[in-house]
Amino acid sequence: MKSESKEEKGSLTANALHVLEKRYLSKEEGRIVESPEMLFRRVASNIAAADKLYDPAADVDAVSEAFHRMMWELRFLPNSPTLMNAGRDLQQLSACFVLPIGDSMEEIFDAIKQTAIIHKTGGGTGFSFSQLRPKNDQVRSTGGVASGPISFMKVFNHATEAVKQGGTRRGANMGILRVDHPDILEFIRCKEDTAEVVNFNISVAITAPFMEALEKGEDYPLINPRTGKEAGRLPAREVMAQITRQAHKTGEPGLFFIDRANKSNPTPAVGTIEATNPCGEQPLLPYESCNLGSVNLERHLIEEDGKYRFDWAALEGTIRSAIHFLDNVIDVNRYPLKEIEKVTKANRKIGLGVMGFARMLFKLGIPYDSELGLETARQVMGFIRDTGYQESERLAEQRGVYPNWNGSLHEERGERVRNSYITTVAPTGTISMIADTSGGCEPEFSLIWYKNVMGGEKLSYALDHFVEVAKREGFWSDDLPNQIVANHGSVRGLEQIPLQWRQLFVTAHDISPKWHVLMQAAFQESSDSAVSKTINLPPEATVQEVEEAYLLAYRLGCKGITVYRDGSRPDQVMNVGKVSTKENENGTGASNGALHWGDVLELPDIVDEKRVRVRTKDGNAYIHIAFLNGRPREIFSNPALGQHQSTVAIVGRLGSEVLRLGGSIERIAHHLHEVHREYGDIRVPLVAINGGIQKVMESVGQPVIVTEPCPECEDTMRMEEGCMKCPNTACGYSRC
Repeated sequence: MKSESKEEKGSLTANALHVLEKRYLSKEEGRIVESPEMLFRRVASNIAAADKLYDPAADVDAVSEAFHRMMWELRFLPNSPTLMNAGRDLQQLSACFVLPIGDSMEEIFDAIKQTAIIHKTGGGTGFSFSQLRPKNDQVRSTGGVASGPISFMKVFNHATEAVKQGGTRRGANMGILRVDHPDILEFIRCKEDTAEVVNFNISVAITAPFMEALEKGEDYPLINPRTGKEAGRLPAREVMAQITRQAHKTGEPGLFFIDRANKSNPTPAVGTIEATNPCGEQPLLPYESCNLGSVNLERHLIEEDGKYRFDWAALEGTIRSAIHFLDNVIDVNRYPLKEIEKVTKANRKIGLGVMGFARMLFKLGIPYDSELGLETARQVMGFIRDTGYQESERLAEQRGVYPNWNGSLHEERGERVRNSYITTVAPTGTISMIADTSGGCEPEFSLIWYKNVMGGEKLSYALDHFVEVAKREGFWSDDLPNQIVANHGSVRGLEQIPLQWRQLFVTAHDISPKWHVLMQAAFQESSDSAVSKTINLPPEATVQEVEEAYLLAYRLGCKGITVYRDGSRPDQVMNVGKVSTKENENGTGASNGALHWGDVLELPDIVDEKRVRVRTKDGNAYIHIAFLNGRPREIFSNPALGQHQSTVAIVGRLGSEVLRLGGSIERIAHHLHEVHREYGDIRVPLVAINGGIQKVMESVGQPVIVTEPCPECEDTMRMEEGCMKCPNTACGYSRC
């Protein structure tokens, strides 16, 4: 496609253009045939057409222009399926769905078929497996015994793996089991092997009686869903201990406070909420979908004399137009199943949320982890809720209340609204990359980003506003970006930066778990559904701290919680958190871990070395790593691994050759783990070498942060907004 003019690009950054070209713009035979401006025109005109359903004389062109303008100016963006599919043949516009799973083979496999249909159109799915009879329960039709809900989760997982979502999004699932299901302990541990159920996030549905038993230190009953009778008892504190230990280890399960979600269920007469969408922010009824959109708060600031203030009038206009837009989506949407269309149109749930909150705070000079930060969250989200309800009431006057309004909580409160849900805080995934702002209500993950250049190297660049402040206040230096990278993207602890700015420019790992939860609760106060947010924990966080975060979230009124401790995914590659801004010593520029073939680097006679002892069942192993100019270049070990010593010698020689050809120790460690996971007979030596590598890297001031490789660009994934995202702004991959 020819390069876009300024009019065609608007205020889109180069990375935003790349994401749009890769994932959103229309293509014919692999060739892009649509500009970004054309995309927003396509979406705006398609969604505006719904006005004709209610008023044949409606000025659709004017509505379309208003929709186009707020998207083109990046003040609001809808969820990805709407951007991708509106005005195209697929026309499936919803991001999230919940499907029921009944307790029969026919119902289970009907749900698998329906899941595949939804994933093919670009949606994500949530399920409750709580209706399935427990493992080893009787099956009358065959005289056999049931295999239990976890076995069927694995079937859903394999089905998801087989379906590529329209070439742009791979299927994401949420699996939920009630805490009083007899198989709850197996469910809690079902992702302990991280090669299992990889296409699921999992959460335990926590009930109010369980929390009461937890507080009192009592047992609670397990209920067989087939019979409705008690099937045993468990100590509530031991179950919570197992949940928190597993979450500390792997980041899952999260918690879904199911009774709280049903207490605010707007249509209790219609059905009971059992599950959420994949990222947890959208509790939905069976066969219900929801379409989401986010207001870019950063784009609602006014700069005057170098200072920023919030433009409340502009925000009001965006909110009203966005509510109108999202209500229209319900009518022009092409639903993957007729059951979903029926329930969705009867409840007309929408979810208007935010992005750019952290960058807005930066520009307003408000620290994220402060009382003023919490108050700002309450004020902004409260304004979105109040204005959103006013607009939904205005639409109801023109179009009628949602069909299930009679008998609803809204009827009890005297609120004649068009939509049964109006606000949510969803993960913004790639749309925040398009808008070039921070995601959802999350803090910034880092003040430094990486940009791929020739040779496979990654160069660092800093957040524009931070650079402006640093230069204005006189603490900028050419080496500051490198210092921030070495400090894991943070300015905390860099004494050359004045305290005022260290307190303002906080990143996710600067913020204590308590403040993460407090911020989630602040947004929850004005969210009809829930809030997608990750409670980030440092590698050294304890199991007790995980439990404290869970209990605080419950006390503060959250509907769910997801924690993520750095280093908690054992099957993921290491990232030492450092990047070079110039070629390394043999000219390969291989700082990103890619292998660049060339002449083997010859080591001098004398080099620096680190030796570490690793205890194994065969005795002590001594792993040595030699360094040249600060980079690992050789691996070898001393004996004490018994029959495995020859294997260790081979691994050491091959690993050293890779390092001297320009490869990375991170990739070596990753492959060692993969091999020892698959071939148990050589587990001992490979675990020893891997453990030695990690200890050595820690000893030289490069703490190991365990993260997941992006399946598309192989950059290091990170957990934000309740889902894994690639930080490479030129890639844009996320599981949201």
